[in-house]
Formats: sequence, structure tokens, C-alpha cells
Amino acid sequence: MITWLHHGDPFPPVTRALRDPNGLLAAGGDLSAPRLLDAYRHGIFPWFNPGEPILWWSPDPRMVLFPAELKVSRSLRRTLKKPDYEVRADASFSAVMRACAAPRAGAGGTWISEEMVAAYCRLHEQGLAHSVETWRDGELIGGLYGVALGRMFYGESMFSRATDASKIALVHLVRQLERWGFGMIDCQMKTAHLATLGAREIPRSAFVQGLSQLIELSPRPGRWQLDHDLIG
Repeated sequence: MITWLHHGDPFPPVTRALRDPNGLLAAGGDLSAPRLLDAYRHGIFPWFNPGEPILWWSPDPRMVLFPAELKVSRSLRRTLKKPDYEVRADASFSAVMRACAAPRAGAGGTWISEEMVAAYCRLHEQGLAHSVETWRDGELIGGLYGVALGRMFYGESMFSRATDASKIALVHLVRQLERWGFGMIDCQMKTAHLATLGAREIPRSAFVQGLSQLIELSPRPGRWQLDHDLIG
């Protein structure tokens, strides 16, 4: 059985999350900023389909990317050196979220509802949620968004409308976070795509221990700006 959250109820310990489906911990509650931030501080994230109750997850193991372990393929290195794109941070957060929510070939409906967009835009306005975007000729062609607490970054979703556009944004984000002293990027669930970029699974206990230290470090609130010399 999972816990049903009423207003003001605390999250149960993540050790009570189900094994099948992996990580399902609780249902209910709301998407207010305090609730979301409390979830991230404890290694919990929301993931549910529109029309369903809010579902809260903390899978074990957890997919993470340590900035120093980023893998960049030869072909991606060549793409990164091309002068035909621009990478920005926090230039169009809501547009990135809606692009991540758009239907994808071979996939079903999106879990990023208007309710989710509104909730994370509120975090963005507070300087806690951020987007990194790839632009070409004034058009948004790829990007990602997530939440930052202390020196911990929680990746949420990414999209691409051109070859390697989301990877370009990710590489810039990871290198910037490494420069700022961020220790870990949460990738939530295992995917082959993220594994090729250096992400790997670690035990949930190690994930929670690591984030508990990183969220206590000095944050970088407000809108982010990327350094111009991230790609050598």
C-alpha cells in the first residue's frame, strides 16, 4: 500500500516506496512550491498522467550523472564546435516545458500537463527551476529543464527538434554545473540515451545521502547565465 497525502501531510520515508512499480511512494497532495521543494529535498519527484491523482516516486536504483563523468562522443564534439547555434539559459522556460510536453513519434500522451507547467513556472519565477536552450536562427530547436537546490540539479525533461539539439544543451549545462561546483545531476529513471552520455545507476541510499549534502551548499538563485568558454 502507498500513502495518500492530504494537505500538510509529510512524505513517508523513501524506503517505503514500492518495488513494483519501482519507486512509487505516495499519491495525492498538491504541486505547490513548498510541496515540490520538500519532495526534491528528500529524493522524491512527481510523475503522473493528466486526470490521475498526483503520484510521487523515489526509484531504487537511481539514474544520475556526475558532471565529471560526462561522455561526449566524437560526432557530438564536432557538432559542438559548429558556429550555427546558440545556447542560452532561462531565456524561454515555459516554451521549453511545452516543447517537452509535445507529442513525440512512437510515444503516447504526455505527463507534462498544464498543471505541471504552471507549477514549475512558479519555481522558475523563484529562481529555483531553470532551462537551458539551443537556438538556431532565432528558433528554439532543443533544450531541457530542471530544479536546482543548493549545488544539486534535478533534471526533469528534454526535447529536440534537430539532430543533437538536446545534447548540445545538456553538455553546456553539465560543464557549467561542474564549474559552479554542482556535485550530481538527477536523471530519475534509466534510459539508454542518458547512459551513452555517462549517466549511471546508483543505490537510492547513496543518492539520498549525496543530495542531502549538496542541497546544503550555497545556491545560485535567480536567472542563470552560461559562461561563453564552456566548449573548448
